Amino acid sequence: MSRADEIFIQNCREILETGIWDTDREVRPRWEDGTPAHTIKKFGIVNRYDLREEFPILTIRRTYLKSAIDELLWIWQAKSNSVKELRTRVWDAWADENGSIGKAYGYQLGVKHHYPEGDMDQVDRVLYDLKNNPASRRILTNLYNFSDLSEMALYPCAYSMTFNVSGNTLNAILNQRSQDMLTANNWNVCQYAVLTHMFAQAAGLEAGELMHVIADAHIYDRHVPAVEKMIQSTPKAAPKFVIDKSVTDFYAFTRDSFNLENYEFCEFDGEIPVAV
Repeated sequence: MSRADEIFIQNCREILETGIWDTDREVRPRWEDGTPAHTIKKFGIVNRYDLREEFPILTIRRTYLKSAIDELLWIWQAKSNSVKELRTRVWDAWADENGSIGKAYGYQLGVKHHYPEGDMDQVDRVLYDLKNNPASRRILTNLYNFSDLSEMALYPCAYSMTFNVSGNTLNAILNQRSQDMLTANNWNVCQYAVLTHMFAQAAGLEAGELMHVIADAHIYDRHVPAVEKMIQSTPKAAPKFVIDKSVTDFYAFTRDSFNLENYEFCEFDGEIPVAV
């Protein structure tokens, strides 16, 4: 069993067995038919993945790594807020008539700030500090800009990354205010595992631990049967993660810089509705 499968199954069982339903109150999300999308949740889930041991991708259900990487590069490299520049359609439901998601995600990373060393955006500041100030305890990014929230199509879910260099190892913490366990949990874990590998390689470091802190980890009411079925699947061994070692420029990575060898997964039949 891969460690990612073990963690995911444990999280979902804990939510289903001891979680709290929000059916006693009004909720914002709606299903496509207009019905309120209620959830069962746990507060404060913390997971750790050692990227030196294995890549944290699920095998009890397929995670489409290339599509996840496309979104990651759209946010962290292109720093874009236009869904027209994204290959996948995961953001279409939140885009306006011009295809923009407002001042969210990539937009925030691309805003330049003034430092003694010069003007840099958040991504370039991380790269600068990893190379020049690896002992710093201030290497982080934050997408939750309160002054711009009113102009965002969706408040950032995964909103903060903190990086810490220990010896020659780069560790990272992903902070997430909200997590739809079925549709997005492993998608996000894989994205930020890849991101940690990217920053590490660009800075001449080794990727170490990724810690994932989730404030509100939930399963939607219409997802419960699918989750119950999925966690009964028999997990397989984790695949081998392969990164193009010749790429040392953070902005030179592409979706084809990353591959999985021997990725075996359980087939999942049935559509998964998304609450908006």
